[in-house]
Amino acid sequence: MNAHAPSDRIYYTKPSISALEIGYANDAVANGWGERCYEYIERFERLFKQHLGVRHAIATSSATGALHMGMAGLGIGPGDEVILADINWIASVVPIVHLGAKPVLVDVLPDSWCIDPAAVEAAITSRTKAILAVHLYGNLCDMDALAAIALRHGLHLIEDAAEAIGSVWHGRRAGSMGDFGAFSFHGTKTITTGEGGMFVTNDDDLYQRVLTLSNHGRARGETRQFWPERIGFKYKMSNVQAAIGCAQVERIDELVAGKRRVFEAYRDALAGLPISMNPEPPDTTNGYWMPTMVVEEGMPFDRNGLLSAFKADNIDGRVFFWPLSSLGLLEADSPNAVSKSISWRAINLPSYHDLEDTAIARVAMAIQSVLRPRQ
Repeated sequence: MNAHAPSDRIYYTKPSISALEIGYANDAVANGWGERCYEYIERFERLFKQHLGVRHAIATSSATGALHMGMAGLGIGPGDEVILADINWIASVVPIVHLGAKPVLVDVLPDSWCIDPAAVEAAITSRTKAILAVHLYGNLCDMDALAAIALRHGLHLIEDAAEAIGSVWHGRRAGSMGDFGAFSFHGTKTITTGEGGMFVTNDDDLYQRVLTLSNHGRARGETRQFWPERIGFKYKMSNVQAAIGCAQVERIDELVAGKRRVFEAYRDALAGLPISMNPEPPDTTNGYWMPTMVVEEGMPFDRNGLLSAFKADNIDGRVFFWPLSSLGLLEADSPNAVSKSISWRAINLPSYHDLEDTAIARVAMAIQSVLRPRQ
């Protein structure tokens, strides 16, 4: 029997929706039709690119769609290779496969859990077209090292910043540094539109190509009705979703601050245990989308036992991403030792914006019940 009532359930995540989001959404439902059907979409794009400090933004139905169109806009296709980290959600690799290119999975760094630049360099071939830098759980890839590798080998550098709203690398926001960036506004993310995403870039030509692709291949300025110039995509966001997004961007500092508060409370509550958590290297800011703990290598850790302890106390548990190479969907199982090791030693912690200190203490107590402090 659970120690806590259903009303005391600690969700692993949920959005922060205020009267502002509800008001904008109601307005979009009541009035956002006909000639006004794009008003909130255009406003959302404008607000988001201002926040990010980029020239162009296109609202999409998902981060996967943003990645798919952006890669297509770069000309990635059959015969090409795209290098990315083995530990990622499947959404990062799906557009590569759909375009007929080959994903090349390399290992991650043990501290950031993000792609290892040395492994990237070692994997480059004559067929390599791009590096996909995924900022995992709000942690940042080493963008300086990756940018230098991309420049040296003439490669595109793409940022999957789906999980990295609020993260900043040496003064530049995650998603603003590559040839293009992709964001997610899924209901689990720091800011949400329910489902949704954003393509962003500073490349004027790439923006125009993706803008055309995003409208079934019909170019902006085309005077002929229903006249596409190429085969495109339909990854548009709705005006109602964008209305919610506008309110979320207006509250973005508050929402990121909520995520950072939750992480810092976990860090304090779990001090002394044999674990590491999301890093924040000098001159960076971590948006801490998903506070995550990794148990030190060699320490006994029964993750299923911890998940059972969570369930007994009405706490949601969420495992770390599996190595993509272990799924049986892509290449044969890889030798990426760090990726394989971390995945089994890690777990994501509940992290919604207004998670109370008493709830964090409950989560910490469950963790302490299966992990002994360092001696």
